[in-house]
Amino acid sequence: MSESTSEHHRPNESRDVEVDLHDGEKHVLPVRTLVAASVGNAVEWYDWTVYATFSIYFATQIFPSDNPTAAFLGTFTTYALAFFFRPLGGMILGRYADTHGRKKAMMLTILLMAGGSFIIAILPTFDAVGWLAPILLLLARIGQGMSLGGEVSNASAYLAEIAPKDRRGRYSSFFYISTGSAVLIASLFGAFLSATLSDDALNSWGWRIPFVIGGLLGLVGLWLRRSMSETEQFEANKGTAERVQNPLMQTLKHYPKQVAQLIAFTLLSTLCYYAFFSAITPYAVNSREADDTQTFVALSIATALFVALQYPFGALSDKFGRKPQMLVWSAAIALLIVPLSWLIGPGFWNMLIVFSVGLGFYAMLTSIAPAIMSELFPTHLRGLGIGAWYNLTVAMFGGTAPLVITWLADRGQGDLFFWYVAIAAVIAFVGILTLKETKGKVLD
Repeated sequence: MSESTSEHHRPNESRDVEVDLHDGEKHVLPVRTLVAASVGNAVEWYDWTVYATFSIYFATQIFPSDNPTAAFLGTFTTYALAFFFRPLGGMILGRYADTHGRKKAMMLTILLMAGGSFIIAILPTFDAVGWLAPILLLLARIGQGMSLGGEVSNASAYLAEIAPKDRRGRYSSFFYISTGSAVLIASLFGAFLSATLSDDALNSWGWRIPFVIGGLLGLVGLWLRRSMSETEQFEANKGTAERVQNPLMQTLKHYPKQVAQLIAFTLLSTLCYYAFFSAITPYAVNSREADDTQTFVALSIATALFVALQYPFGALSDKFGRKPQMLVWSAAIALLIVPLSWLIGPGFWNMLIVFSVGLGFYAMLTSIAPAIMSELFPTHLRGLGIGAWYNLTVAMFGGTAPLVITWLADRGQGDLFFWYVAIAAVIAFVGILTLKETKGKVLD
């Protein structure tokens, strides 16, 4: 099995960058290819993040406004229900990527996400059309849920498959460089709009602006992806993938340990993501009386730190290994998440510490997540294997995170959510202990 290298994926040589490595060698980093592969993920996560971030403004527009708590629960229930279509999207689009190509699948996912964003931007209100408004919202979110289920697995596989074996961590870091940048844009929108528009304006029409931008970003991503090359790994294995019968059962039959490991660390990863990027913001504003502008600014600064740490952590994993970083990340979250939760509330510096510490440690995992997941499964099952089990875990635990913290906070027990994350961190730590070190491994 030949391993593809960056030299085979240069749509535009002038966009590549030559960088010096620690061993004195030089390597041409295919920046245009990496950006094209990652931009879809940026659009996907931008749209998902603005939904959670701006839910505090549009919940009572799409759901009945006479009971704000019920409106928020309805909004987050829709958020959670859409997540349960992620495994379906991951299976369908992951299998499609294994048999028809990573590029074709990635073009389809970005179209679905952009379309859903445009639909949400023009949704009629509950006062205008009644229960048709939340039904249309749910349908748009279902399409986006299926799209994201395929995007994460296929973009991860693509980045891993084009990377040289000793630089897979570096290449993988672009996945969450794009994600973090998208979330940063979303949080900056929140800070800007909350500072410049009145609450009435945000509630009535201001919340629609970020969704329009998300749709436009999707069109830009589609244009960038048009010139992507297919990976050598896919081309060499598509015949094998087409001959596989019951591929989902094959992952359980032949790779049960890998499935369990993926579920264990994804459990904590998804809770970290939705705790720091989504759930804490409305919880801090609605339950802890934090200032919304200060919260958005603190999140924006911490997100910039999160993005800046991706490539250095990816490079460290290529030198020292994936497993040590994962163990430090899970242990730190287990020990620190509850003390950090005590700081949530009024005060810019409190919120900056919460977001910066949490996202700083989380970057140790996200910088190498595509490499780790791709190294668990062979090429002919990689898209489906990641797509099915990663997204099932995210649906069960990540999609329900905002709903859980809102439900607990409404009962005066919001602190229990952070104990929930701590328990997940312990489970992840135990699962990570069983992983084999994979730095420098040639993809199967």
